[in-house]
Amino acid sequence: MYAFTYLCAMDRIYSLHQIGEIAAALLKQFGTKTVWAFHAPMGAGKTTLIAAIGKEMGIQEAITSPTFALMNQYDAQGKMVYHMDWYRLENEKEAARAGMEAAFDEADFCFVEWPEKALGLLPSATQHFEIEILDPEHRRIFIPS
Repeated sequence: MYAFTYLCAMDRIYSLHQIGEIAAALLKQFGTKTVWAFHAPMGAGKTTLIAAIGKEMGIQEAITSPTFALMNQYDAQGKMVYHMDWYRLENEKEAARAGMEAAFDEADFCFVEWPEKALGLLPSATQHFEIEILDPEHRRIFIPS
């Protein structure tokens, strides 16, 4: 039904078996951005996509959801990567108390799930992505307007 479709500069439809391709394309296009925020409903594949991006970056260990830990740290060939999941946070104040803001200065890359919980903490240069569920096998990723 869907192919790996380029709808515009950053509006792509992909399936799970193409996740490595989309991860490589995102890194190629947005690899200079250090903070990426992923807006998507539950079950859209945020963690799966971040794991694929991490693999493309050279992270050797399994990348898992930091839902309960709030933040996991990984080494990507000498670069520090933080994977944050703000789902359990109530607000910006709680996120700041948990040290999320300071992490942006420490890490080479930060990937944030559920950024809407504390949008005010994100640096102004954050790259925002939205993932939309099209059907059980296909997703659309785009830059929200």
